[in-house]
Amino acid sequence: MSSVADRLDSLFEHLGLDQAFIATQMPGDIAEFCASRPDRVAGLVLIIASRINSAAFAPLGDRVMVLAGESGIPTDTADSAAPGMPDARQARLAGYPATAWSDIAVERPDRLCEEVVGFLSGFSAPSTSIDASTTSSREGEVAGLTYRIMGDGPPLVLMPFFLAASQWEPVLPRLAEHFSVIVLGGAHIGGVAMLEDRASLPSYGDMLSALVNRMRIPEGAAVLEVGCGPAALCRQVLADRPDLALTGLDANGYLLREGAALAKATGLSVTTFANASEIGNAVTPGGLRLIEGDATALPFKDSSFDALYSITVLEECDADAALAEMTRVTRPGGPVGVVVRAIDMPQWWNLDLPPAIAAKVNAQPQSVSPGAVADRSLYARMAAAGFRDIQGFPSLLTFDRPDGPIWTYRASHARGLLDTEEQGIWDREIAARAAEGLLFQANPVHCAVGWRG
Repeated sequence: MSSVADRLDSLFEHLGLDQAFIATQMPGDIAEFCASRPDRVAGLVLIIASRINSAAFAPLGDRVMVLAGESGIPTDTADSAAPGMPDARQARLAGYPATAWSDIAVERPDRLCEEVVGFLSGFSAPSTSIDASTTSSREGEVAGLTYRIMGDGPPLVLMPFFLAASQWEPVLPRLAEHFSVIVLGGAHIGGVAMLEDRASLPSYGDMLSALVNRMRIPEGAAVLEVGCGPAALCRQVLADRPDLALTGLDANGYLLREGAALAKATGLSVTTFANASEIGNAVTPGGLRLIEGDATALPFKDSSFDALYSITVLEECDADAALAEMTRVTRPGGPVGVVVRAIDMPQWWNLDLPPAIAAKVNAQPQSVSPGAVADRSLYARMAAAGFRDIQGFPSLLTFDRPDGPIWTYRASHARGLLDTEEQGIWDREIAARAAEGLLFQANPVHCAVGWRG
């Protein structure tokens, strides 16, 4: 399996680039590329990143800028990483409480463009430019990475955001005035890669199966997944229950488009819709339809679905409003399953760490929006929303793929909480457990199933 660094190498070769500027929210996507090929990176902007492994970017010296908000986990991450990147420029957006799912290109477009253009224009432009003879269509796919090119000038590679609904789209015209903007996508980078990797873990499949089994979904039911992302879980449900007619809804059109391509590649019948006015309520059994929509204002009629589930979505929105909408669109007596992160319980690493270090890395990141839910209040909230016979079953998810993006995302955050001496202990323990084949981490979630009254 090719690494993202190898894929980026192939892209650079295809486009005739020796060097380029790069901007990303997800440092894990480009950490290996920057650490092993620093000469190929003319300048790097890390934008409201929730996880930063400073060791990977220190070789770039002053060619790195870390752009964060005034508060939030990305800001704490930037502050923690700063000592490991002493030459990097640190920039903060006053009054901006950033999260992993912030849509910065919509919420702060002017400052985003000002900071990116201002910082990168301070460096000599990459000596190579895009070879128009090999990119006459200005779009294509190389080594599993899709690309679109806009504008003329020094090449600027834009990696996908994690969960931002608008991605880079609102600011592309402005950035294209200064750069040849190369917008990347595909299943191997960004939020798609993270969500696909997570869904493919055996323990995640076990949790999904337990949820669906407890729901006792009837044969041939019309089912809705609220917050489906790239539809990885939709595909798993249909693989086990091809009798179901499944709809996936998400506010992120980018994730839905990538998910549709992945589903079609597996042979599924997939239809996509930009809004509910284009569709009726019927879905073909065994097929999948994907639609853009808001969990707090579901674009469906009352009692449209026989069953509904939602997994790690209510941490990012008004949970009570979303649960009320789930009640409304589910038929009376229909089952609803909900899973949220459990930030009220510790996570756990299979590492022999001193108590002081273990206390730091076992603490859950407190990543939750105002009015959202990521604790045991899920069960009471479901009862208040009108669900009956609620079954609560907290579960542990096991992450044991150290070369995968979800592990990198979590481990980078944990390591970033430690000082230099503690990081040495962490690194040795990681290496020891990996040599034994026993390197894994367990993370708790709250799971609940109830029936609409």
